[in-house]
Amino acid sequence: MSETSAPAATTAAPSRTVVAESATSRGRRARVALRGLQILLALFYAVASALPKLIAHSSAAGPFDEMGWGNTGMYAIGVLELAGAIGLLLPVLQSAAATGLAALMVGAFVTQITVFDGENAATPVILIVPLVLIAWARRDHNKDLLRLLRHQS
Repeated sequence: MSETSAPAATTAAPSRTVVAESATSRGRRARVALRGLQILLALFYAVASALPKLIAHSSAAGPFDEMGWGNTGMYAIGVLELAGAIGLLLPVLQSAAATGLAALMVGAFVTQITVFDGENAATPVILIVPLVLIAWARRDHNKDLLRLLRHQS
């Protein structure tokens, strides 16, 4: 009877080990993919979105004039986008930056619908999805950020 118990225990152990190795490998790939996504979004927000606003490129200045926000609004949004891009790359700020950028995209979506008749409304909606994913996946960093903020005061 003990002979049948021993083989069952032996076969169970390797399958558990394989599952654990598989989960670790999957987890590592997921972390790398998420980090890559953060880098891509940071580059997008810094170069493609914030930079044209901060240098007052005509492609950015025109829509802000049409909204009635002028240069002040354009520069303010550009600074927020650049700050969010930098925050996506700093571990303690990742979740907060993604949340802030997602909120900014909600505003962009509302603006696209109300001011520009939905012309480019899909862009902020598409960007919200990975930002919410990053904010959720990196939410543990919020504790570190709160700890730092409390320590400063």
